[in-house]
Amino acid sequence: MEGVNHEAIGLAGHLKLGHLNVLWDDNRITIDGGTDLSTSEDIAARYRAAGWHTLSCDGHDFADIERALAEAAASPLPTLVACRTVIGKGAPNKQGSHDVHGAPLGDDEIAATRDAIGWTSPPFEVPDDILADWRSLAHRGEAEHVAWTARLNNSPAKAEFERRMSGDLPAGDEAGKVFASWLGESQTVATRKASEMCLNVLAQHVPDLIGGSADLTGSNNTKAKSQEAFAPGNYGGSYVYYGIREFGMAAAMNGMALHGGVIPYGGTFLIFSDYCRNAIRLSALQKTRVIYVMTHDSIGLGEDGPTHQPIEQVMSLRLIPNLNVFRPADIIETAECWNLALSTPETPSVLCLSRQNLKQVRDSGEMLSGKGAYRLKAAGADRKVVIVATGSEVEVALACADALEAQGIGSDVVSMPCMELFEAQDAAYKADLLPADALKVSIEAGASLGWERHVGSDGLVIGIDRFGASAPAKLLFEKFGFTADAIVPQIIQKIKN
Repeated sequence: MEGVNHEAIGLAGHLKLGHLNVLWDDNRITIDGGTDLSTSEDIAARYRAAGWHTLSCDGHDFADIERALAEAAASPLPTLVACRTVIGKGAPNKQGSHDVHGAPLGDDEIAATRDAIGWTSPPFEVPDDILADWRSLAHRGEAEHVAWTARLNNSPAKAEFERRMSGDLPAGDEAGKVFASWLGESQTVATRKASEMCLNVLAQHVPDLIGGSADLTGSNNTKAKSQEAFAPGNYGGSYVYYGIREFGMAAAMNGMALHGGVIPYGGTFLIFSDYCRNAIRLSALQKTRVIYVMTHDSIGLGEDGPTHQPIEQVMSLRLIPNLNVFRPADIIETAECWNLALSTPETPSVLCLSRQNLKQVRDSGEMLSGKGAYRLKAAGADRKVVIVATGSEVEVALACADALEAQGIGSDVVSMPCMELFEAQDAAYKADLLPADALKVSIEAGASLGWERHVGSDGLVIGIDRFGASAPAKLLFEKFGFTADAIVPQIIQKIKN
C-alpha cells in the first residue's frame, strides 16, 4: 500500500527490468485485521497497468511456486508473483487471522500447533535430516560458481571488475589534475553549477558513477555531458531519469550501492529531502556510499517562495547518524566536498547546493574541507569575534568581519562545510578554531536550533526560525537580516553586554 511501492513499480515497468521478479505474500492480513479494512485495490491490475507481467500461485505448494518462477524467468518484463498464503498456517486456532501477525502464539497454541503438524523435536532443535538437507543447498551452485570464477579469471576485465566490486576508486588522480586546471581561476558560480562542473570531470574518470534526478535534471545540474540515459535498449547508460519519484530514487540508489560495483548519486531540491528521508536514514544505517545532490538550499532560491525554501531541512539531516551533510561556500569547497563524498565508502553524503551564484571565497590548495571546518580569515587585530558560517552565508560572514575590523574589532571567519567532519576532529583543533575567549557567532540561512553546540549558550545565532517568502534572493537576504548591515550591530551590542 505504501507510496514507494507505486514509485518503484512505475519506474521498473517503464525501464522493462525483466530480471526483477517479486514474490508477494498475499495473505490478506494486516496488523489491524483483514486487508478489507483499508484497501480494495486489484493489486495485480495495478502492476499490469505499470507494465508488469503478473502471475499467481499457491504459496504453500512448492511445485506451483517453481512453475510460477519459471514463467517469470521467461518473461522480458518485471514479474509479480502473487503467492496466496494463510498466515500462521498450522496454528489451528489462530491461522489466517491478524493474531499471528506480530504476537507470540502462546504456550497453548504452540502445543496445539506442534500436535497439528506432527512436530516432536524439542524447542530450538533442528532435526539432523532437515539440517543435512538445508546444508546440501550450498552444493547446488558450487559447479556454477567454479565455472563463473574461471570465466572471470580469463577475462581482460577482471581487474576492473574486482576494483569496482571492492568499492575502491580508480588509481591515479586524473580527475584531480583536471580540477586543478580550472580551480586555479577565480569563478563566481552557483554551487549547483560547480557540482555539474565536477561531474563533467568525474563521470569520465570514475566510471562507477551512475547518476540521476527526480525530474529536475536541468535544475539539479546532475547530468554530465558524457553520460547517456539508462533506458530500455541501453542498459549501459549511466544516467537514470527517475521521474517525480524522490523516495523511489533514494531507495533504488541504496539497492545499487548495496549490490556494489557502482556509486549512485541522485538529485532533487533540498526541500524534497523530506520525501526521501526514510531512504536517507537507511543509507546511513546500512553504511552505503550514496550521494544526494540537493539543490536550491535556502531562501536564496528566490521567487519559488516558502513552499520550496528549506528552513529546517539542513539541520534535521544533520541529526541522522553516519551521514555527512555538506554545504559548500564556493566552487573550491564544492570540488572538495565531492572528493570527500566519494572517499567515504561506508558513509552517505548530502550535498546542499545553492541556486544563486556565489563568489569564490578562497584559492584551491590543501583539502581544508576535510576537517569539516577551517579558519578562512584570521583576525587582523586582537581577536574578539569568531564568525562561523556555511554555504552562501560565508560571503556574508566575510563582509561582517571586514566591517568589524574597520571598527577595530578583530574577527576570524570560519567556514564549516560539514559539521559531522568537524565533530570528528580532536579537542585541540576545535578549541583553536572556536576559542573560549572570543564571542562566537553563527550565520546560516536555516533553522537556528543546534548552533548553540558550536557558539555556546552565550554566543549569537543568526538563522531563520520561520518560513520564507517569495521575492528575489537579494531582497530576501535583506528582509531576513542576512547582511553585514543587519548583523554587525547585533555583534557589537553582544560584545558590549
